[in-house]
Amino acid sequence: MSVAAIAMLAVFVGILLFLFGQQKKSHSLSRLVLLGLVLGSVFGLALQLIFNQGSPIIRDVLSWISIVGSGYVELLKMVIMPLVLVSMISAVVKLDNSGSLGKISFLTISILLFTTAIAALIGILITHAFGLTAEGLTEGTREVARMGQLESRASTVANLTIPQMLIGFIPSNPFADLTGARSSSIIAVVIFGILVGIAARKVMQEKEQLEAPIRLFVDALQSIVMRLVKMIIALTPYGIAALMARMVATSSASDILNLLGFIVASYLAIALMFVVHGLLVALVGVNPKTYFQKIWPVLTFAFTSRSSAATIPLNVEAQITKLNVPPVIANLSASFGATIGQNGCAGIYPAMLAVMVAPSMGINPLDIHFILSLIAMITISSFGIAGIGGGATFAALIVLPAMGLPVTIAALLISIEPLIDMARTALNVSGSMTAGTITSRLMKQTHEPEAETQSAQAS
Repeated sequence: MSVAAIAMLAVFVGILLFLFGQQKKSHSLSRLVLLGLVLGSVFGLALQLIFNQGSPIIRDVLSWISIVGSGYVELLKMVIMPLVLVSMISAVVKLDNSGSLGKISFLTISILLFTTAIAALIGILITHAFGLTAEGLTEGTREVARMGQLESRASTVANLTIPQMLIGFIPSNPFADLTGARSSSIIAVVIFGILVGIAARKVMQEKEQLEAPIRLFVDALQSIVMRLVKMIIALTPYGIAALMARMVATSSASDILNLLGFIVASYLAIALMFVVHGLLVALVGVNPKTYFQKIWPVLTFAFTSRSSAATIPLNVEAQITKLNVPPVIANLSASFGATIGQNGCAGIYPAMLAVMVAPSMGINPLDIHFILSLIAMITISSFGIAGIGGGATFAALIVLPAMGLPVTIAALLISIEPLIDMARTALNVSGSMTAGTITSRLMKQTHEPEAETQSAQAS
């Protein structure tokens, strides 16, 4: 490793030490996350300005920085399945009215699908307003290679039906699903946790002497898992700094300028959808400004990590401690929202691609039948979209062929995919938290954190 690379690593270590010092002063998580985001971005920009893009020095520096960024993301992924499983078992065991579980699930999923339909409509209107089409998009070496990959994946997705997707939610092998073996593993673990919780309730009713031990065991297990989650969440500022440094250092200014229109249109559509979320929570008596202030650290991590699934631990913790959403609703909305009704990846993105490519197939994108069919297809196909980077591409592979449109347009946007995917992921997570907040208010269920001081320290 060169002296320059070692010097830059020393600077980054200094940034981490500075963040640690600020954390010891008991600053809020929101402030620490903002600090990590700014410092990481400045460091990444410095790498770009000092060294040429693609420089081996940048590559060496980022390979070490990824230990912090990618390591943090992996730790969050590590705790996802234990958190979902234990939280769902605990929630069902403690549920006062077991019959409300079905209502909560139905309401949460309905809100996710409803907001996805709105997102699709916004994507259609914004794309038309900007006059975006598939014409003029360049086909470089990366784009051609990507086309081959997409066409290969499209052939495997083409025959995938909604019933098959729903069957995929069934946990035929819960141990495999606990490893995240499938894109639908999270939902499968949710279902398994609910079934185990229901079985525990049955045992508690049949054998009263086991009720106290079961409750004690579940409480102890949940306390351990939540403590683990808080330990990992405390690392968020460092992870954000590393992830932002990598993102900024590897961004290509030329690619951004070439597709600036699509980027601006995408971010405008996403911003409008955030406004819709604010209006929806306002309808149930939640102040939109306060709401977004409370969930900002979660959205920041979703933005930098590009993973709705990895954000589940922060999502659940924020809903419970900041938004006073009951654990059962928080876990269901976070888990469902990672794979169902993603507003950004499954709503806005495929809608924009469809409108852009429709004219090349002789279809009027403003035809009311086309718009209604597209919105319906996007809403229905939003089941089972993987909550990881690339979920938007999977959504496009389902929607575009179903509408008789080519999938190759997705390959032409590969150069700016990460930049837009960050905002889409943040919108996905906001959608799941919006669903949880609205569901809890409509069900007239709120949760008061046990220890406000612990919550403050964690945030």
